[in-house]
Amino acid sequence: MLAKIKETTEFIQKKINFTPEFGIILGTGLGGLVKEIEIIHQIKYQDIPNFPVSTVEGHQGNLIFGKIEGRNIVAMQGRFHFYEGYSMQEITLPIRVLKFLGIKYLFVSNASGGMNPDFEVGDLMIINDHINLFGTNPLIGKNIDELGPRFPDMSEAYDRKLIELALQAAKELGVNVKQGVYAGVSGPTFETPAEYKYIRAIGADAVGMSTVPEVIVARHMNLTCFALSVITDSGVPGQIIEITHTDVQEIAGKAEPQMAAIIKKMLNSL
Repeated sequence: MLAKIKETTEFIQKKINFTPEFGIILGTGLGGLVKEIEIIHQIKYQDIPNFPVSTVEGHQGNLIFGKIEGRNIVAMQGRFHFYEGYSMQEITLPIRVLKFLGIKYLFVSNASGGMNPDFEVGDLMIINDHINLFGTNPLIGKNIDELGPRFPDMSEAYDRKLIELALQAAKELGVNVKQGVYAGVSGPTFETPAEYKYIRAIGADAVGMSTVPEVIVARHMNLTCFALSVITDSGVPGQIIEITHTDVQEIAGKAEPQMAAIIKKMLNSL
């Protein structure tokens, strides 16, 4: 795997003369942040060796280098999911590459189903912890010491200082945000009412099909992580209705400006 990471990193470095400090995964709910980027370089995933390709509607498939609020960033316009058939190592390889390109911070966004009865559809939730329900882990296999330790600590997967910064940014912007625990599941089915009930019972406030593998790998490499979720449907008993991917995209799109504004303000403050 290390050889692939280095090959991909070298390929990108030959195409660009740019060192990013922040990596941003533009998942569902943050695609519009692209409009805020002063783009310097853009490379299609399909042109990058060893990179998977996004197969999900709404995930564009570009690696974008540029500036937001004067800060050097690299943005993944579209992410990869375990349910697409890729291995855990394949979907997290881009995070490894971003680290080798120079990032120190990873910002992640996603869409999720909310199970906390205090949440409403359209709410933004700052993730303060997660539960891995994928049934596997991207670090399974031989550990590569050059990447990180065999047993990485996960006591603060989501940086407390960044969470405080996000809360302050939201307050200044007049945006109502929640905090909570995110449960990561494989998908691609949306949850059954019994699954929502179970996931709530074990301590999660929201559930989705991404983020956890990327954050595990990022923490393995000692990257500082922050994640923001938009609640696109309700898993609260009595509020569960039929949901489609189109519904998720539509609701996430409405929350997008607020999400982008918080990220911009955080970058400006760091």
